[in-house]
Amino acid sequence: MRVSVIGGGTVGDEETAVARRVGELLGERGHTLVCGGRTGVMEAACRGATEAGGDTIGILPSTDPNEANDYVDVPIATGIGNARNVLVALNGEGAIAIGGSYGTLSEIAHALDFGRPVAGIASHDVAGVETVETPDAAVEYVETA
Repeated sequence: MRVSVIGGGTVGDEETAVARRVGELLGERGHTLVCGGRTGVMEAACRGATEAGGDTIGILPSTDPNEANDYVDVPIATGIGNARNVLVALNGEGAIAIGGSYGTLSEIAHALDFGRPVAGIASHDVAGVETVETPDAAVEYVETA
């Protein structure tokens, strides 16, 4: 299963730890992680997935695949800026939102529009998002919803 992990590009230690654990769980369970390929939640989740033996895909806003974080296995350069948020949401069979601001909110909306289950950890409280407290609960939700 491919799971989109979405969240802020600039995060604190707590969100970094949560994202890394989400990635680790996805990697351990054989899922492919899809994200925006850059820093913050994206990098921490990719690191966790990679360290657990999982695969990662980064859908980048720029035309340069070298802008991906060091833990992205497959960088996809788009050159379409934040419009790439649609592709991040589309390419996961479920999504896990960790914190985030407007970009994360747009990815949540797209994921819901595509009929994807969305779990949120300390993220936006909107209809359709299953608010959970832990990385384990987030991964279990997208696996079973």
